[in-house]
Amino acid sequence: MTKHLRIELIIERMAHKRACRVLEAAGMTGYTVLPAMAGYGNSKRWSRDTDLSASGDMVVIISVGDEEKVRATMTEISNLLGAHIGIVTVTEVEVLRPGRF
Repeated sequence: MTKHLRIELIIERMAHKRACRVLEAAGMTGYTVLPAMAGYGNSKRWSRDTDLSASGDMVVIISVGDEEKVRATMTEISNLLGAHIGIVTVTEVEVLRPGRF
């Protein structure tokens, strides 16, 4: 097992392609994008079921990489979050096949 960092970004669906390009430009070797079904934040509840236009849909983007690559994404991700609703977390994880990251 080898220590790496996991970046998890919850962001508006319309911004996910830009976020993925940021990860790719930093050298992250992969990511997964998942739909976010519902949530609560900023004193408001939201749900995919209640927004008929899908304009408020959120996605979760997960990627794992070494510290240098993950840290390289932070400025651009911060800029992206300045223009869109979202949060980012970075946590330390252990991976089984470190050669893939």
